[in-house]
Amino acid sequence: MPAYPIDPLLFCSPHPPDRPEGSRIGEWSEEALLTLSACANPLERPPRAERILVIRLGALGDVARTMPAVARLAKIYPRARLTWLVEPAARPLVALGSQVDEVLVFPRDRFVRALRRGHLLRLVSETRQIARTLREGRFDLVVDFHGLFKSGVLSRLTQAPTRVAWAAPTGREGSQWAATHRAKMRPGRWSRHERNAALVSYLGADARDESSPQTAPNSGIRIDLASQAVLRTQFSADGLGVVLHPGSSGGTPYKRWPASHFVSLAQALREASGRPCLITAGPDSAERHIAQRIAQEAGASAEIAPGDGTLAELVALLGQAPLVVAGDSGPLQLAAVLGTPVVQILGPTDPVENAPHPYAPSRVLRVPPPCSPCRSGCSAAPCMRAVDVESVLAAALDLLHGARQNPAAPPVGMSP
Repeated sequence: MPAYPIDPLLFCSPHPPDRPEGSRIGEWSEEALLTLSACANPLERPPRAERILVIRLGALGDVARTMPAVARLAKIYPRARLTWLVEPAARPLVALGSQVDEVLVFPRDRFVRALRRGHLLRLVSETRQIARTLREGRFDLVVDFHGLFKSGVLSRLTQAPTRVAWAAPTGREGSQWAATHRAKMRPGRWSRHERNAALVSYLGADARDESSPQTAPNSGIRIDLASQAVLRTQFSADGLGVVLHPGSSGGTPYKRWPASHFVSLAQALREASGRPCLITAGPDSAERHIAQRIAQEAGASAEIAPGDGTLAELVALLGQAPLVVAGDSGPLQLAAVLGTPVVQILGPTDPVENAPHPYAPSRVLRVPPPCSPCRSGCSAAPCMRAVDVESVLAAALDLLHGARQNPAAPPVGMSP
C-alpha cells in the first residue's frame, strides 16, 4: 500500500483503470477531446498567407508540445512556406518536422552573453542581424506560440502585416502588444496542448485534429529510418524494454524522482516483462551521472539506451518504446506526442498545464503537498519522494498490459 494517498490524475487515457479509493479524475476526461474549443474569439476565416513564421523558442518539451499544433496549422495553409524560429537546443527536433520548410535559429546564447557583459554595441549588432534575417523572410503571417517579451519583439521585427499571439493573461510580459491579432482563451485551466491548439483555432478554420484517443496524435514529427533500423537490429529478438528517463533540465533538479526509486522500478519491471529497461539522459553531466548510477545499481535490469545521443535517435527510441516513465521532462512530453504510453511522476509541476498529450495513454502520479504546484521547487523535493515505487509500478503494468499497440512506431518519413 502507498505510504501516502496517491492522487493519480488520469488525463484522457483510452484505458483508464478502476479508480482507487480517494483518487479523482483530472480536469480532462475522455469526452474532453482536443476539439480546439478553448479559443473564445476565433476569426471568421483564416488570413491570407503564403509565407508563415512560427515562433516557439523554448526547450525540447515546449517545442514537442507545439508540433501537433503546427501540423494543424499546415493543414490550414497547405501551399504556404512554413518557417520555424527556434533556439539552438531544439533545432534538431524542429528539423524533423514533416511540415517545416525552413528552420531559423535564434542565437540566444550570444544575446545573453552580450547582456551579462554589458556589451551594448554587441547587443545592438546582434539585434540588427536577427531583424535583417527576419525581414528577409517577407512573412505574411507570424504565429507566436512562445508568448513572452522576447518572442513579441522578434514577431514585431519581422514587420509582417499579420501577427497572431495570445491575449493577456495567456500572453505575458507584454508580448500581446506586438501582435496585430490576439487570441483570447476561455475561462478555466488549460494544458499547453490546449493553449497551442487554441491559437490555431483562432485563425478561423476547422483545424480539428483528425486523431483520436484510439490513434496516435498527429505529431508532425518524422522518424529517422536509419535510427529506427539500428534499434530494430539491436532489439529484434525480444523487442524494446521500458524507457526510463530519470533526468530533468539542469536548473530543475527538484523535478527528479529519486535514483534509488528508479533502480527498484527497473528491477520490478524486468521481473514482470523479462526485458531490461533502457535509461536515457540528456546532455547535462548530472543527468548522465544519474543514468549511469541507475544502470550500475540495477544490474541486469537496466542498461543505457543505445546510440550516440542524437535527437533523431531519441525520437526513434521513444516512438517504438512500449512505455516511457519519467518526471516532468522533454522526453516524456515528446514520447506522448509520438503516441507512446507514458507514466508521468509529478511533484512541484502543475498537473494541468503540463499534462501529456491527451491522445496518448497516460497515468499521472503525484502526492501534492499544500505548496504544490510551485515554480521554484526545493532541494529536498518531498513531493517527488512521496510517490512510491509500488504506485508507479502498478501504473506502468496497467499501461503495458492494457494500452493499445503504439501506432507511432512505423516511420512516416525520413529526416533531412
